[in-house]
Amino acid sequence: MPRVCVFDVNETLLDLGALDPHFQQVFGDTGARRSWFQQVLQSAWVATITGTYADFSTIGQAALTMIAERQGIELGDEARGLILDAVGRLPAHPDVRPALDNLRSAGLRIAALTNSTEQVARAQFANADLDTYFEQILSVDAVKQFKPSADVYRMAAARLNVEMDQVRLIAAHAWDVTGAIRAGCAAAFVGRPGQVLDPQGERPDIIGRDLREVAEQIVAVEVGAGH
Repeated sequence: MPRVCVFDVNETLLDLGALDPHFQQVFGDTGARRSWFQQVLQSAWVATITGTYADFSTIGQAALTMIAERQGIELGDEARGLILDAVGRLPAHPDVRPALDNLRSAGLRIAALTNSTEQVARAQFANADLDTYFEQILSVDAVKQFKPSADVYRMAAARLNVEMDQVRLIAAHAWDVTGAIRAGCAAAFVGRPGQVLDPQGERPDIIGRDLREVAEQIVAVEVGAGH
């Protein structure tokens, strides 16, 4: 039976680079966007490791406050809203729809697994015109832990009614790929600009420079090889 294709959302499917003009306007530096997202991830991981939880949007707001404080910027409600509202309107990367069409045409099941809440992810997908592709949109909010906690991937498998090894996590983040593999899933890595695999992590069997390449390999492995 072919594995279920389970996609990470932010950066893998949706282009965070669309936030750069807003960070330029507020912080005078597009690099602040990368610093912000790294802080969001760091805060999420600290929450999971220490057994606490706040949703990804709340953590995103706190991370903005931290970045502003580091740069000595007074962040008003208007500036804060400009950035956070834009998160809900992120466009899909250009390779996303052709890749998803390829997977769907091959008869593969497609789902999403995000650190955001389901409500935020549904709004993002509706705005990006991706909402018809996914049989389920799964959120870490269901287990109150963030990826790469193994409990998140276990929840995804359970919700999809498959065993762990029947899930293939597809992501542009090495930490997500490593977490999925160590939890017992298969994985695929999308080499978005600036993203590389961790040499200390397990290497997935599918690696591509973009999502088109990854989708072609998935179809070959899961359908062409009669998995």
